Amino acid sequence: IETYKKRENLSKTEPTSKAPFLCVSGGQNVAVQPFSDEDASIDGLSLCSSFSDALSVADEGGEVVEEAAQEDFQYKLKVYIDSTLDKSAKTRQGALDGLKAAMATRILYEFISDRRTTIADSIERCLKKGKGEEQHAAASLACLLCIQLGSGIESEEVFKTLKPVFKNILLDGSANIQARQACATSLGLCTLVAEDDILDVYATMECFESLFTRSYVREDGSRPSLNPQTTLLHTNALLSWALLLTICTSSQVKAITHKHLPKLPRLLENDNVHMRIAAGETIALLFELARDTDPEFEYEDWEPLCDKLNSLATDCNKHRAKTDKRKQRSVFRDVLKAVEEGEFQSETIRFSTERMTIDSWVRKRTYDAFREFVGSGMNYHLQANEFIRDVFELGPPMLVDSTTLKSMKVSRFERHLYNAAAFKARTKARSKFRDKRVDVGEF
Repeated sequence: IETYKKRENLSKTEPTSKAPFLCVSGGQNVAVQPFSDEDASIDGLSLCSSFSDALSVADEGGEVVEEAAQEDFQYKLKVYIDSTLDKSAKTRQGALDGLKAAMATRILYEFISDRRTTIADSIERCLKKGKGEEQHAAASLACLLCIQLGSGIESEEVFKTLKPVFKNILLDGSANIQARQACATSLGLCTLVAEDDILDVYATMECFESLFTRSYVREDGSRPSLNPQTTLLHTNALLSWALLLTICTSSQVKAITHKHLPKLPRLLENDNVHMRIAAGETIALLFELARDTDPEFEYEDWEPLCDKLNSLATDCNKHRAKTDKRKQRSVFRDVLKAVEEGEFQSETIRFSTERMTIDSWVRKRTYDAFREFVGSGMNYHLQANEFIRDVFELGPPMLVDSTTLKSMKVSRFERHLYNAAAFKARTKARSKFRDKRVDVGEF
């Protein structure tokens, strides 16, 4: 209080032109210079310095948080791997599903490569001792493991361990039907990714042939009596056989075409819509491969085949579900065009800043096979998985910063205009060709 009173007295008695005094310890009055621009610049520099220090601390804090999240994620994966050996079937099932979800949505090569043997042993154990859904999950996890490891020694080691188990379950008529269906699909994709011997590929294709050929309509016109689950098993075997057909040599394609093309149209008379669609797509794939091998390829029963495909493309049977008929007509219009004109309805896949064109039946069968296991993570794997990018000839992964990515985004108004124009063009095209589909009988 005394110091404050002295300061007030001094401010009243001293002229204003002099600099103010500041009382410091010891009772001494020190003159203080007025605030200048130089002082402001110094304070500004100190403020900027402290702000930059705060940013650096925030960045370091963000990195620490990211590392902590990564460690937590890896810890969960380790728990999942350990839980695949649990005594409880429910716990093992949850662990397999957790590993599947992680591998489908992330690139985990560094983490998995060191633990591939452990994971493969767990998958083998679940396939041998599990039941139904657990075997199905284990078979799917095997495919995702091979996709993560890519085509090389590591995936070959895993596949050599699991291939005998797959074939034993697939050919065992007393095994669980869901397990056999899953093994039919997984064996095909794992063979595509990890098999190093083309002769072993042909042996696996013969294994699939022994299954789906049982659905052929017999020469006397009689149809085999099969339940829906067995038909689905044969459908999966046919699709896996067609997938491996895409990597066969030209000589093998000629032999397969000569052997199976006259018989495959018998599957078009199957009661199951999925089998009919799988057979139609396989026929289109065979025609494409045969014409690539021999541009002058001709099929003797070409006209009866086109008539059958045309009837499926314009199917109006009332006893079939509308959704099945709609899907069937859409597929067989493309199949008919492929057989008659050798054309394919191309499709563009967009992911991040890139695009990939599905322009052939070979590429379509390969893309559908990978998407069946990866699911919603397919775009991410197309962007970052080196193996899948190599399969589709996309080159090494592209690194795009956030600023560039933001600048390439289309505004909402531009997107609205584009969608409106596309809708108008699509409506015109559909109205133009609607009368040519001969779908009047449905109504």
